[in-house]
Amino acid sequence: MDSAHTIDTPVGRLAVRVSGDGAPAVLWHSLFVDERSWDRLVPALSRDRRLVIITGPGHGASGDPGRRYTLQDCAESAVAILDRLGINEPVDWVGNAWGGHVGILFASTWPARCRSLVTFGTPVAALTPRERLRTRALLALYRLLGPTRTVVDGVTEALLSARTRAEDPAAVRLVQTGLRGADRRMLRNAVVSISLDRVDLVQRLREVSAPTLVVTGSDHQGFTPEQARAAAAVLPAGVAQVIPDASYLVPLEAPEASVRLLREFWAQRVPS
Repeated sequence: MDSAHTIDTPVGRLAVRVSGDGAPAVLWHSLFVDERSWDRLVPALSRDRRLVIITGPGHGASGDPGRRYTLQDCAESAVAILDRLGINEPVDWVGNAWGGHVGILFASTWPARCRSLVTFGTPVAALTPRERLRTRALLALYRLLGPTRTVVDGVTEALLSARTRAEDPAAVRLVQTGLRGADRRMLRNAVVSISLDRVDLVQRLREVSAPTLVVTGSDHQGFTPEQARAAAAVLPAGVAQVIPDASYLVPLEAPEASVRLLREFWAQRVPS
């Protein structure tokens, strides 16, 4: 059973899609793409999960608060959405990059509401000086000229592996059409709020008591397999997995492997 909602939250009016029946699972996407980046997983996962698919502020059909906001604000917004939907039982959180950051804060702040946590391509450290410089340069170009080829190609190269860019035109198209169709002010606000201003989350990882799966792509330059294993090691109940030939957007680039990892993790590590 599918339904669509628009829900007021601390970060603005957010678009939410609910699909399937069963134990609730929250899906929150990466920066620069919207809820469509989950579409390759939804048919399989919704067979036995009630998926709450949140579109983050400044993306897709969601608004934003008209001010800077934090990852903690996003986590509070997820709680508001669950409350509005009447979901009081613990949820399985699945986040890609940005969604993983929000999930870490959700799980560490409201442990009773998080049954398990899965992060895909989610760097836990703040941006390095080099990453900040590159992001600021792209933002400056985007602010002045909009989604030019330089900006779009730069973001595409950062988010998708070389193999995905060469062999999966639908994934490339999803990233690029999302960028070209985004509200420029709101997207810039999202990048500054939750990327440039992101704090180091290692300490918050240590506070996550739920079983946690940390996944990264082999080609993810911002969160390498070694960094993923190190992040899992500080978790009370963490395990790391690496998906070959993928980068930031593992669920989009490797949907079958992502579904397999999720199902195995839920079956083996998550209490029924």
